Amino acid sequence: MTGDREERADERALVAEWREILALHARTACEIDRELHQFGIGASDFEVLDVLAGGDAEDGCTFRIQELADRVHLSQSALSRLVARLEKDGLVERHICSEDRRGVRVAITDRGRRRYEEARPGHLAVLERMLARS
Repeated sequence: MTGDREERADERALVAEWREILALHARTACEIDRELHQFGIGASDFEVLDVLAGGDAEDGCTFRIQELADRVHLSQSALSRLVARLEKDGLVERHICSEDRRGVRVAITDRGRRRYEEARPGHLAVLERMLARS
């Protein structure tokens, strides 16, 4: 019986730790959204701009939609809608892939890079504040 109780206690502790991680993620995402609102973007928008601004794609400057989806943890359809919105705002451009005419590549525009650079310090400040180890 003692072994069962200890096992259940370990399981409860593990679940409690998981829930703390989820709560921290939710609080941090809300704070990031609040911070980025002044720039007209949300957390997912920023994540896409951050990946694109990093320029570590195969060709150094553009990403296929699926590459982006893998990095920002969105479904391909959700990412396509987000990219369409960013394109409408002039922050990214979409182009047909030269190597595969069915694919689409996404690149950050100069306007998108400026918006990203404006928003980046606040984004980092939120991360520092929310994820500081005590």
